[in-house]
Amino acid sequence: METPAAAAPAGGFFPSFLLLAFGTLVAAVLGTAHRLGLFYQLMHKVDKTSIRHGGESVAAVLRAHGVRFVFTLVGGHISPLLVACEKLGIRVVDTRHEVTAVFAADAVARLTGTVGVAAVTAGPGLTNTVTAVKNAQVAQSPVLLLGGAASTLLQKRGALQAIDQMSLFRPLCKFCASVRTVRDIVPTLRAAMAAAQSGTPGPVFVELPLDVLYPYFMVEKEMIPATLPKGLMGRVVFWYLQNCLANLFVGAWEPRPEGPLPLDIPQASPQQVQRCVEILSRAKRPLLVLGSQALLPPTPASKLRAAVETLGVPCFLGGMSRGLLGRNHPLHIRQNRSAALKKADVVVLAGAVCDFRLSYGRVLNRKSKIIIVNRNRDDMLLNSDIFWKPQEAVQGDVGSFMLKLAEGLQGQVWASDWAEELRKADQQKEQTYRDKAVMPVSQHLNPVQVLQQVEETLPDNALLVVDGGDFVATAAYLVQPRGPLRWLDPGAFGTLGVGAGFALGAKLCQPDAEVWCLFGDGAFGYSLIEFDTFVRHKIPVMALIGNDAGWTQISREQVPRLGSDVACSLAYTDYHKAAIGLGAQGLMLSRDNEDQVVKVLREGQQLCREGHPVVVNILIGRTDFRDGSISV
Repeated sequence: METPAAAAPAGGFFPSFLLLAFGTLVAAVLGTAHRLGLFYQLMHKVDKTSIRHGGESVAAVLRAHGVRFVFTLVGGHISPLLVACEKLGIRVVDTRHEVTAVFAADAVARLTGTVGVAAVTAGPGLTNTVTAVKNAQVAQSPVLLLGGAASTLLQKRGALQAIDQMSLFRPLCKFCASVRTVRDIVPTLRAAMAAAQSGTPGPVFVELPLDVLYPYFMVEKEMIPATLPKGLMGRVVFWYLQNCLANLFVGAWEPRPEGPLPLDIPQASPQQVQRCVEILSRAKRPLLVLGSQALLPPTPASKLRAAVETLGVPCFLGGMSRGLLGRNHPLHIRQNRSAALKKADVVVLAGAVCDFRLSYGRVLNRKSKIIIVNRNRDDMLLNSDIFWKPQEAVQGDVGSFMLKLAEGLQGQVWASDWAEELRKADQQKEQTYRDKAVMPVSQHLNPVQVLQQVEETLPDNALLVVDGGDFVATAAYLVQPRGPLRWLDPGAFGTLGVGAGFALGAKLCQPDAEVWCLFGDGAFGYSLIEFDTFVRHKIPVMALIGNDAGWTQISREQVPRLGSDVACSLAYTDYHKAAIGLGAQGLMLSRDNEDQVVKVLREGQQLCREGHPVVVNILIGRTDFRDGSISV
């Protein structure tokens, strides 16, 4: 027979179980109440009479961050934010393809050092932007993409244009968020803007469902049945919908800070800078390679230029750093980079990356001392485990580092023979281009000669946008940007189709600049329709199309290797006439007026100055810089 002492624990089990069950139930109820927003609703109010909408909150944050332009292709999902931006004086610029809107925002980001903003509608509107967002990620451009979405209650229920947009953009963006209530718009956007510019800059994405953008009375009309349903389940659903509506708008219009959050920008330590000063001070043949990161805020281009000049080290300029030293600066070496890197005893890679552009690091001499500076650790050490090793790897802001390096080496002088050797090699290479410029072609124009005439005609206030393969690659050797932030190319992703968007953003940012776009004929196919955009918005830009009727950069390799030019041929299309059909001005250069190249370029300039977008269709032969041949 069981004793009372033995039975006591069994008797105590039931109260403990009941207590645990009750506690679990209470926790579940409290958790559900929290998820439904019931506690927040107890402390905050829903203004059911307000006609304000979430688009106004979006516009207010953008204005507080100094945003001047929003690029878009309109859609019903995002109409409230576009209307609100217009009311607050933010210029809304609509394009003919969503990818152009993001490219334009990218250009604004690069040229102003602020966040460029694009807004597109849900579903296909967003999928159309993927290439441009990826390009911004690779180019490290701070772009904010605002995307519409189906109402929160209708997501994953088959709503129009409803897809899992967050999964699409997470691999492409530094920051992704879907706003679920109106009160979350302001803090989410502030966090997104800060993330875009902090650390390694890059694109960010904020999804804005329909019901957080439209006003209360419109959302109520769509969400809540006009009459109270009968039956218990109907009433439960009715209460649930009312609660969802209340949670969407509760506390929506309470005052919140709208301005910028502090940015997190990595800096080199004094010890790292000092070690780099000591390494460079002992160099006999120093070389500096500047990449796009050098032009990022907070260092102004003018101060960076002064630092480079103070250092007195011969340099190569790539990406957004092109033009930093102006035209024909004695420190700027433009040709034979691989040979120079092999000879240098100390190389400073300031924002440059050892990817395909530097042959994955193989162009660096293993005996050279390499200093590399980059905000991004992965980029900084790329391929360092295989082809090269840094003497000093500094994770920090490139521009700030260059100022400190120049300060630490104040008064340092290097022997002039090294720079003179590099300049002499430059001059020899440029003579080969002059030789190619006078080579005869069987028909059409010699592209090298045309680009030399472009270089001679280009004004000091020109801003160059380049988009193409063969023609643009040739131009990169021959046409010099006139100053800092006067050159826009896609960057390391090599994207075709950036031209119209970049030109749009560039002209809006710098209205006093003459925007000259150098297109290959293949690449121009992506941008042609946007001349409608230029006409409608009165954006005068000049496009020069190197028209050789083909994807020449591809066929040059494909034909000798595989014996076929399949898919490489285009036509000598009358692109200038197509531009005229869109309301722009069109000019043509061919063998018939080959002695009037400069005159036609001047004519295009004048038309632009009068406010007209211009397309100059230039019929050219095909070039091969490897063997110097020019063919039809």
